Amino acid sequence: VQLVESGGGLVQPGGSLTLSCSASGSIVIIADMGWYRQVPGNQRELVATITRGGRTNYAESVEGRFTISRDNTKNTVYLQMNSLKPDDTAVYYCTCTIYGDVYWGQGIQVTVSS
Repeated sequence: VQLVESGGGLVQPGGSLTLSCSASGSIVIIADMGWYRQVPGNQRELVATITRGGRTNYAESVEGRFTISRDNTKNTVYLQMNSLKPDDTAVYYCTCTIYGDVYWGQGIQVTVSS
């Protein structure tokens, strides 16, 4: 299973970005999908997750600003990020769970700076 993220980059504080992640390979059914992020020197932290049925969970730091969604027909998960802050700067990783196995993308840089 391969996960490929896209949509990262540089944005000014208060701006928006949308990340996408598409899964390919030997996929039957993807259960949970999600996004994590990591800053150098820190542990990887949860940003948001979504179940196959659409139930979502968010980190407190992004609640109300970020929205996770998915398209099961395309095996794709999205992260709409609004009102971005410099503290949101990190490498963002996509993840999915298939029959209990967890897969990760390579990560994509998001930089929030003026």
